[in-house]
Amino acid sequence: MGQHTLEFTDDNFQQEVLDSSTGVLVDFWAPWCGPCRQIAPLIDKLAEQFSGSVKIGKLNIDDNPTITAKYGIQSIPTLLLIKNGEVSETFRGMPPQAKLEEAVTSLTA
Repeated sequence: MGQHTLEFTDDNFQQEVLDSSTGVLVDFWAPWCGPCRQIAPLIDKLAEQFSGSVKIGKLNIDDNPTITAKYGIQSIPTLLLIKNGEVSETFRGMPPQAKLEEAVTSLTA
């Protein structure tokens, strides 16, 4: 994980994501997932680019089954954009970089 990329867990999800005063991008992933490893550099780049305006972090589905089940995550990577505690957009798989950047930018509005 990059230095700006946060780690979300079952324990901190409420505080870090749902109660956040800024928009949040949550990357649901697992260490054994090839596409998750492929998208990781983009997630880290976005975390650096939007540092201070949007929280960007990863949630390991193997270590955090409660949140994974709550959001019905069945395939990874799945990216949720959450604003004011509500999911505003969902991406499954690897979205084009420009589309993801546009979606994250919308969290700052």
